[in-house]
Amino acid sequence: MNIKTKKLSCFLAVLFAAALLLGGCKANDKADTNDIIILYTNDVHCAVDDDIGYAGLAAYKQKCEESTPYVTLVDCGDALQGNAIGTVSKGEYPAELMNRAGYDFAVLGNHEFDYGMEQIDKLMELSGAQYLGCNISCTGNDKAAFLSRLLPYKIVSYGEVKVAFIGVSTPESIVKSVPAYFCDENGNYIYDFCGGSGDELYSCVQENVDACLKDGANYVIILAHLGTDISSSPFTSRELIANTKGIDAVPDGHSHSEISCDIVKNADGENVLLSSTGTGLNNIGCLTITANGNIQTGLVGEYPDTDSEMARNIESMEDKFNAELNKSIAVSEVALTTVSDSGMRLIRNRETNLGDLCADAYRAVSGADIAIVNGGGIRADISAGEITYGDILDVHPHGNSLCVAEATGQEILDALEMASRFCQQSPDDGENAVGECGGFLQVSGLKYSIDTSVTSTVETDEQGNFLSCGNSRRVKDVMVLDESGQYTELLPYKIYTVASHNYLIKEGGDGLNMFMDNELTTDEGMTDYEILMTYLTDGLHGAVGDEYALPQGRIEIK
Repeated sequence: MNIKTKKLSCFLAVLFAAALLLGGCKANDKADTNDIIILYTNDVHCAVDDDIGYAGLAAYKQKCEESTPYVTLVDCGDALQGNAIGTVSKGEYPAELMNRAGYDFAVLGNHEFDYGMEQIDKLMELSGAQYLGCNISCTGNDKAAFLSRLLPYKIVSYGEVKVAFIGVSTPESIVKSVPAYFCDENGNYIYDFCGGSGDELYSCVQENVDACLKDGANYVIILAHLGTDISSSPFTSRELIANTKGIDAVPDGHSHSEISCDIVKNADGENVLLSSTGTGLNNIGCLTITANGNIQTGLVGEYPDTDSEMARNIESMEDKFNAELNKSIAVSEVALTTVSDSGMRLIRNRETNLGDLCADAYRAVSGADIAIVNGGGIRADISAGEITYGDILDVHPHGNSLCVAEATGQEILDALEMASRFCQQSPDDGENAVGECGGFLQVSGLKYSIDTSVTSTVETDEQGNFLSCGNSRRVKDVMVLDESGQYTELLPYKIYTVASHNYLIKEGGDGLNMFMDNELTTDEGMTDYEILMTYLTDGLHGAVGDEYALPQGRIEIK
């Protein structure tokens, strides 16, 4: 292999896949080539059997191994969280399937932290892949045991050629998982991702690049979970490339971007290849260092073959998962409801005991001052008795993610007014009941009254988004629970932290757009069903008691 002259280019990997299929190699007849093939995935989010799936990935990897002895499989983060197969096993089921697929290296995405630090340690011990991360540290706490399993980089020899793999996890991990997991018992942050500034991250990565080159690496590959979203600045992969030198290519994750190949200039004006596969195994990334020194990246968007053994492994794992859905995770002494006896969806019109429970879960897990959950996001009752994983998934089927925003009291008042504009004291029963609104808010940390004799003065645009509200308001006597457990007046000018989910906080769901531009202290952390499961098991220790027998009097309808 020519390692003196590096040439970087982009190619359509789907054509490369077709060439393999159409007779470039015969099974068990290795071609005489020294090409290095690095297959990469990112943001799989437990989509073990979607799109190409792990069975297709395993088949493609096997086909590549028939053309060259130098094949490496890597993951750029957020593989172990994202749907229920990950949640019920705390990441262990997808981790086992990744072992079967033959991953060599992996990076910790922000959502790997959703299961907590002790579980990360367990998952890394379970993994056959070496986890890499050059920019993660912890000061003086035994919660950081997993860091002993983490290497900043690894240099692999492919014949005479040495390729360095360096792991970089996003500094946004702290706000895009569960912030409390990164703190000590006094609430002080003890984990660091070189997130003090962009320069701090760039300097850390550069030190590791320089170390790899000094150790004889001919090529340096950054396995990144940084993303390309402008909102992630200054920690995007493009900014990292632009402020460093010596890197040849960056397979990236985090923003779910689909990038076959971008050429980005580094600090010396040299070309660096950037690629990302999207999400959910809808593509396989393929980086090739050819025998004559060319470096290419591209995406395999379709692959018709599957590995039969991996397909059986997935089927077996899904059988285990389905059995887990029927396992009890908690017990409730009371029935938790969303509807009346006649079938009216009360949760869309007034406080219910299940609405209280779901909102309490958001506030407890996030540590926010206030939690709000739209009634339309709570979709099923829970009967008295055992509560299973399946029950929780029925309650929260949408998979929305935890967000915590800093908001003024006035913004909270506007949200409550918007959510209560259709509320009626005595709504009609039936599917089209007067006063039903999917955006009606179930709350925690608040109490207030709704005066239904007052005609709503809320104004919305043509799409139903909040514009303004007049002086005449239906929502009155709004009180917020303080640290001492007492209710005090909510102040319009004061800043509070408000927990909800991405649909409401970031996307302005149900027209509640008043938080969309606010500062976020948690940005798309746990999914909604994970939040409720965590509260049931950790917050309530597996038992829902009489305190939830009835709505707790947080919302009075007058």
